[in-house]
Amino acid sequence: PVVAIYSTFLQRAYDQLIHDVALQNLSVLFAIDRSGLVGADGATHAGSFDLSYLRCIPNLLIMAPADENECRQMLTTGYEYEGPSAVRYPRGTGPGVSIDKSLKSIAIGQAQTIRQGERIALLAFGSMVAAAIEAGNELNATVVNMRFIKPLDNALIAKISETHDLIVTIEENTRMGGAGSGIAEYLLSIGNNIPIKILGLPDSFLDHGEHQAMLNASGLCSDGIINTVRQHFPA
Repeated sequence: PVVAIYSTFLQRAYDQLIHDVALQNLSVLFAIDRSGLVGADGATHAGSFDLSYLRCIPNLLIMAPADENECRQMLTTGYEYEGPSAVRYPRGTGPGVSIDKSLKSIAIGQAQTIRQGERIALLAFGSMVAAAIEAGNELNATVVNMRFIKPLDNALIAKISETHDLIVTIEENTRMGGAGSGIAEYLLSIGNNIPIKILGLPDSFLDHGEHQAMLNASGLCSDGIINTVRQHFPA
């Protein structure tokens, strides 16, 4: 089964998600639309919390695509996966990449290093990859498309933590309990004390507005990422 649903509406089915799907480890794919801010749709329709409320559920595979082609690949991956899976993607259109007409799956739990830089590592999830690339070019930072929220690519995270001086995680989800929190938890578990800055949506309900303007106000844009890094490493 494939369940196509808004992020905000999946909140209403949380008990069913846990007891009727995840607990029984059933092969159900959740295609989660409207994840992150939704601009004119308003606060009731914002998908600000799904990474946080999904990440704690056992057996669940969680993915976030950086573009429309990767979205197709992740939906294929989730469909073929033996167990419950979720692909969360934002409202609107993708960045306009070319589409591979074949439906290919991707390696589970494997992130993609897009740019190799120095000192600073930007670990971006889903819709935040484009802004991270722009900021990474300005900062000469390593940029990683994390792809998977669960399981995280722990091997890559550990390697980055040993070769960089600062990790910045970027997600269009509340900062509390989301993907960045998962990275911080892992680093804590291996005793690594590299500084980490978690960028995400604020701990508040955001009302109507133009989508990019709302991202800018939340620091989820290239300038916001650069400003965060500059606080640690002034130019």
